[in-house]
Amino acid sequence: MRPIHLKKKLPPALLLAVLTGFILCPLITVFAKAVIIDGRLDLYQAWQIIASPENVQTVLNSLLLGICVVLCSTIIAVPTAYLLARTQLKKHGWLDILFMIPFMTPPYIASMGWILFMQKKGLFQQLFPSTGSWSEAFFCFGGLVLVMSLHVFPFLMTMLKNAILNIPASLEESGAVFGAGFGLRLRKIFAPLLTGNYAIGALLVFVKTLSEYGTPYTLGRRIGFYVFTTDIHRYSTTAPIDFGRSASLSSILVCICMAMWLLQSYITNKKSYRLVSGKGTRPARGKLSAMGQVGAWAWVLLVAFVAIGIPYFSIISTSLIKLRGFGLAAGNFTLEHYRELMSTPKALSSIWKSLFLAVSSATICSVIGTAVVLTVRKSKGFFKKALEGISLLPEMLPSIVLVIGIMLFWNAIYNVIPLYNTLGIMVLAYVVLYLPYTVQYVTSAYSQINESLLEAGRTFGGTPAYVFRWITLPMISRGIFAGWMMIFIIAFRELVTASLIAPPNTLVVSTYINREFEQGSVSLGMAMAVLCVLITTTALLIFNRLVDKRKEA
Repeated sequence: MRPIHLKKKLPPALLLAVLTGFILCPLITVFAKAVIIDGRLDLYQAWQIIASPENVQTVLNSLLLGICVVLCSTIIAVPTAYLLARTQLKKHGWLDILFMIPFMTPPYIASMGWILFMQKKGLFQQLFPSTGSWSEAFFCFGGLVLVMSLHVFPFLMTMLKNAILNIPASLEESGAVFGAGFGLRLRKIFAPLLTGNYAIGALLVFVKTLSEYGTPYTLGRRIGFYVFTTDIHRYSTTAPIDFGRSASLSSILVCICMAMWLLQSYITNKKSYRLVSGKGTRPARGKLSAMGQVGAWAWVLLVAFVAIGIPYFSIISTSLIKLRGFGLAAGNFTLEHYRELMSTPKALSSIWKSLFLAVSSATICSVIGTAVVLTVRKSKGFFKKALEGISLLPEMLPSIVLVIGIMLFWNAIYNVIPLYNTLGIMVLAYVVLYLPYTVQYVTSAYSQINESLLEAGRTFGGTPAYVFRWITLPMISRGIFAGWMMIFIIAFRELVTASLIAPPNTLVVSTYINREFEQGSVSLGMAMAVLCVLITTTALLIFNRLVDKRKEA
């Protein structure tokens, strides 16, 4: 019996070893680098690094930015969620898709669009020359908060909208019957019931703000506002390189994010209400007056215009401008920048490298993530908890911290496994960062499989491999494909990993755009940005079409 027992434990042990090497070891290396200085444990010097005025200011800047983005996102998301869930706008499903565009847009590209629109002699001043230099006031802390909020508010809006849809109409109607006005119903009914969901959404916004690199790098650096990610990147890439400082800041960032997760869990446990039960409920249907509908549409269109219209107008128009000095003038538009992209070896190489990295990392994540889910479902005790916890850990950590850890760990074992400074290290980094997507999508699909189907397959003599091939795999394939597509889209345009650990003279789409933007070839960079969005959008449309065909079949 003992060999059989060992045989059952071998696959989970091997999978756990792989995840430990990929995820835990780099993370441990970050903490070790922060406290081990010149080969010895030195907590005092590590504390001096953390407590230096420059780093303290970075911490305060990051916290202030995170809080302000949460507040600004709340102002945008709450009324939008209510309008899409409780009014006549609910029937317009295309609005849900519209408000996901800011999330699908790489934040550094949207930030570049705002810079091009608001800068001196930018598109705003060209469209409205009588306004003078008014638009240049955008380049301040408030402008940074606005741009970052426009990217992350869909997280909060979607979560609140789904929660509002679950609130039975009877609760609100009961309040109205007892004389509660709209404002009182919001305070006494909606606010308490939405507290738990809001805590989850606000935490996601806060952590994503602290973890974001693209916007603080492109816009924050321009106004002299430095945060965790920009300083970590600077210490790791700019001479004199100081991995100790980078690791110290990374450690603080991890601790703050973990503290926020714990706070969110506490609030959610205390303020969660079960609103969905077996008893049927009638959906709430609010009805706005004619003026109310005008105001609702005005708000929705204003949010869409600011979050989508301005950055995309800037990106597309800049990519078509022939001579920037003439700006938006008749006869000053051309497709030459797109032709140049298609004929420039470096541009084509960056596209192919991005496609290779996106496809390979998405495929590897799909294989490992599916194996993790299947193993977790069959395991108990230590292996179940360890595999599930480690596989989802990257979702709770800022990506730049894990990338720094991967740099330090794989550089330390370069003599054993020479992966550092190759495209392989980029694929590995993407796999580590995006593995949780596959795990979550496949877990969601697997949870919908009735155990009786699997038992029927085993009862009729099916081997485990046969049951997996003909029952389990077809049932979870949609989750696998959805995770694959999400990883492909994000990995294709990823910036922080590519800027930190790409081999010398290796460009991908994101670093090509950033390089052209910084070197003054803005139109060429924006043409690549348009291609980036088109490629990912086309891939998503093809995927949705394939899913629809599978449903019809």
